[in-house]
Amino acid sequence: MLLDILVDNPNLARELVERTSSTARVQQIVQLSLSPAFLLAAIGAIMNVMVSRLVWVAARIEKIELRIEDGKAGREQAELPTLRRRRVLAQRAVMLSTAAAATISVVIALLFISAFITPQIGTLTAFAWIATMMFLILGLAHFLLETRLAARMAQDKYPEDGDGT
Repeated sequence: MLLDILVDNPNLARELVERTSSTARVQQIVQLSLSPAFLLAAIGAIMNVMVSRLVWVAARIEKIELRIEDGKAGREQAELPTLRRRRVLAQRAVMLSTAAAATISVVIALLFISAFITPQIGTLTAFAWIATMMFLILGLAHFLLETRLAARMAQDKYPEDGDGT
């Protein structure tokens, strides 16, 4: 498909080569894409933590449900509503963070594409950046809510003594 476009329009091929022949221009594009690339790496690291928590919560729910089936759950059964809420929050955090990673990848692609095309796509790139930030903020907010719920759950399960010990 790309080859067909280049064959049908030989001036386009020459123009692409001219636009990218400047090492300084390509270097500038690479420099511009470094910040979003580092953000992508950071999102990946955060998602690793989020997924670990999600897996733990899901495993805990499964364990309690199996104990309920065996008639051995006891007080653990009371944890299920909170654990299910934590699972929903963690799932949303992962999904929103994945959306942030996808849109920041689009930003990186748009930065490179902008070097090869005549139409200006700065506005599109800015909207993709804003979308990335919104997805990331929402993902982190859900992660914050999940961790607060986990802390409250632990505090309810293991309340501190009145003397601080």
